Amino acid sequence: MRLNDLLYLLPLLVLVAAAILTMLAVAVKRNHRVIFGITILAHLVALAVLLDLRGIQASLPPLLMVDGWGVFNMGLILWTSLGVTMMSYAYFEQREERKEEYYILLLLATLGACVLVISQHFMALFLGLEVLSVSLYALISYLRTREKSDEAGIKYLILAAMSSAFLLFGMALMYAVTGTMSFPEIGAYLRSTQEIPLLFLTGFGLTVVGIGFKLGVAPFHMWAPDVYEGAPAPVSAFIATVSKGGMVGLMVRFVTETGGYRNTSMLLIFTIIAAASMLAGNLLALRQKNIKRLLAYSSIAHLGYLLVAFLAGNQLGVEAVSFYLVAYFITTLGTFGVVALLSDNERDADQLEDYRGLFWLRPGTAAVFTAMLLSLAGIPLTAGFLGKFYLLASGVNTQQWVLVIMLVLNSVVGLYYYIRVIAVMFAQPEQAPEARKVLHPAISFASGATMAALALLLLWIGVYPTTLVQLIRGLLVTFMASR
Repeated sequence: MRLNDLLYLLPLLVLVAAAILTMLAVAVKRNHRVIFGITILAHLVALAVLLDLRGIQASLPPLLMVDGWGVFNMGLILWTSLGVTMMSYAYFEQREERKEEYYILLLLATLGACVLVISQHFMALFLGLEVLSVSLYALISYLRTREKSDEAGIKYLILAAMSSAFLLFGMALMYAVTGTMSFPEIGAYLRSTQEIPLLFLTGFGLTVVGIGFKLGVAPFHMWAPDVYEGAPAPVSAFIATVSKGGMVGLMVRFVTETGGYRNTSMLLIFTIIAAASMLAGNLLALRQKNIKRLLAYSSIAHLGYLLVAFLAGNQLGVEAVSFYLVAYFITTLGTFGVVALLSDNERDADQLEDYRGLFWLRPGTAAVFTAMLLSLAGIPLTAGFLGKFYLLASGVNTQQWVLVIMLVLNSVVGLYYYIRVIAVMFAQPEQAPEARKVLHPAISFASGATMAALALLLLWIGVYPTTLVQLIRGLLVTFMASR
């Protein structure tokens, strides 16, 4: 590696330095506010450095590729992680657990996700995945005095270990056939052969299983509701956005660079996964009375929607994936942010009854939550509506009629359980507001400002998406031109 290559890795080095600095600060003296400030500053510096990498296409052989797709995804991950950090301060400030180590784990998990989206080699993929996963084990069970938190951490540990085993075995089989672990070289091998060997297809199938577990798509979704329910609300937001977004970024790069779109078996497998995810996610969400479990099943359905654009495999499809990721990150971060905002030091505000009459008690919070749920449902004038429109356009463009019809029908089903939550919020409380016992919310300037910014961003993209679309096209032009 040349010295000049370190400039391309500067965002990652900033996160590493911040994690080390945070550990040293904790060793000297515990101060929640100082550690929070260091974490915020690290995200801002990493984002500032990332601005200089726009338009760059630099290969760091053999492991990494810093290009428009990587820069876009790293920027999205850093912004989302910054939002999670902002909502975490008030949430953890009112708890007795030691808070400072949480930010070290959050920085490392963000680092792992950033490595994933610029990986072009199985070794880099696995290193990034393990940094992300091991950090998540501890983050999920961070509130160790809660029974469900420990249970969620153990479940994620077991299932993540299984998925890593599938992933490793699949990579080993593909390496046995091609003799390389580099994505572009695997693609060159597949283009040079007339018939893809069965051993390679087996390895590819095992890799899909491993990726499916990390994405939480059907039929590999069993862990999602329990983990979302047991994890602290900001961590649930991180899993639903940064963790899954990192895997989506990796998946698009892997399939694009290896020429997977020419493989009809791969397309069939992902078509089945997309259809099953839409159905399972929406149908299982219908009867949920726990908000975090409802959002978990909702995320399964939304990953199914996303696969419609992913299967398109052309420039419109990649643009649709990028736009939908932005819309999904904003809405999911906002919904879990409201849950974190209303939680107290005893439990999270995850029961549907916790939101009964919320509009009459906290109209601003109810308005933000309503906007986020309407965006998830795909109602016009929100970012979610344009995101789904983009997905439909990519599906129609590639004549994926079955998935397009399923996307439309499942969006109608999803509308029911989102509207049900909104109806509960606007219902009259059974007791007078002043007599009703409510949770003591974890409100601070940082969390309140974050929720307001997300709501404004949601509406701005829904009304005026041109800026975001132009940004995506500008960043992806080099990525798509080289394919």
